[in-house]
Amino acid sequence: MEIVRWEKQKNIAVVTMCNGANRQNLEFAGQMNQCLDQILMEESLQSIVLTSSDEKNFSQGIDVEWLTERFAKQDFNTIKTFMYEMNTVFKRLLLMPLPVVAAINGHAFGNGAIISCACDFRFMTKDKGFFCFPEVDVNIPFLPGMIAFVEKAVPEPLFNEMLLSGKRVTAPELEHHNVIVSASENRAELLAQAMEYAGTFTKPRPIFGELKKRKHKEIIRVIEEEDPEFIEPLNLMMK
Repeated sequence: MEIVRWEKQKNIAVVTMCNGANRQNLEFAGQMNQCLDQILMEESLQSIVLTSSDEKNFSQGIDVEWLTERFAKQDFNTIKTFMYEMNTVFKRLLLMPLPVVAAINGHAFGNGAIISCACDFRFMTKDKGFFCFPEVDVNIPFLPGMIAFVEKAVPEPLFNEMLLSGKRVTAPELEHHNVIVSASENRAELLAQAMEYAGTFTKPRPIFGELKKRKHKEIIRVIEEEDPEFIEPLNLMMK
């Protein structure tokens, strides 16, 4: 089943999450990484736009039902594999030698908001969708790496409020805090603006990749060195 796909539009790779609410599980991580592999092999591509085909959702985050089933079956190795594979997705977005633009066309909750923060730039529609970290309400604490790369995208005071309250934020407020480049009127304008913006980047991959590697060095260290302290004992959900 195809849940993530990509297509080339001129020199832009448009990656589309295409599974309704786009909840993230092991299959999602695998298909996202496969898309990124293919994009890197296409040397004519100069930028990436990440969006969703759903009318209401960008991504509703982790597939909690899938995760709960794995815990119930004591399928702990699969859970660990999923966590490490999602971290691979996050690291690759952070270090991709191409600009990555998230076109947030609907609700971005939890890991859905988080994956957009791993991108370099974000656009979001005004007409529908909230941006939210509901982990405080569902007893799932952030991993250290998640905190590190969300902080690059969301100013600390706003992130602190959202993290501890589960507050739902709209596109105009995100634009005010420079979390997104622009709050678009609707989906059509969103995609047009994101594509136009992505098309302005024509820098060579080596310099772009090296700049991101140096800029995000500490974030990558946190993901690789600190996250396993919580993944290995499966300290992922509060009881």
